[in-house]
Amino acid sequence: MDLSAIILADSRFPGGGHVHSGGLEEAVARKLIEQERDLPGFLSGRLRTAGSLAAVFAAASAHAAARGVRNGHWRRLDLELDARTPSLAQREASRAQGRGTARAGKAAWPSPVLSQLLKETPRPHHPVIVGVPFDAAMAVAYLAISGPASAAVRLLGLDPFAVNAVVARLSAEVREVSLRAAEVAGNDPADLPAPGSPALDLFAEAHARHHQEEVRLFAS
Repeated sequence: MDLSAIILADSRFPGGGHVHSGGLEEAVARKLIEQERDLPGFLSGRLRTAGSLAAVFAAASAHAAARGVRNGHWRRLDLELDARTPSLAQREASRAQGRGTARAGKAAWPSPVLSQLLKETPRPHHPVIVGVPFDAAMAVAYLAISGPASAAVRLLGLDPFAVNAVVARLSAEVREVSLRAAEVAGNDPADLPAPGSPALDLFAEAHARHHQEEVRLFAS
């Protein structure tokens, strides 16, 4: 795996992912997840929906960067991901992480490509700002489950060793999602897949409302 992808997937990377639970906090609040045995199904489902969508657009973004796209492509890519994210709360969470990643990226990997992307879309979605085809897809696919897994430890006090074992057992699924994303990376933005999860969208909207009414540990 490329070093940049390892850095992006590191929990210490200052992209803002640590304040997002990926719907886990709302699921816990509804008592849908109460113990370790409830976690694998949630993580696997998130990986194959929200994680798959993120992986597709990360791979497409990296493919575009590698071939030197014409002006306007970054905005098209960003708008296509926007159209595939029906929840306003999910869109805002993605753009918040994108903004954090962009700030860190400008310091770590300054380039004309990054400058052009941010010129066209100053508040990009998180997957669009992430780089290098296969490893980019793998990095965001991994983040789709590692973030909620970490949130589960903090929210429920689960054994961190057991939770990390759950994440490790999903490695084959992460690789599968990443490979599928890389296969369609060169497609026109309008033709990219649109996997989704209505339940996660509803959780995100409910969490956003509750976050305004009471103190929540995570922003999403």
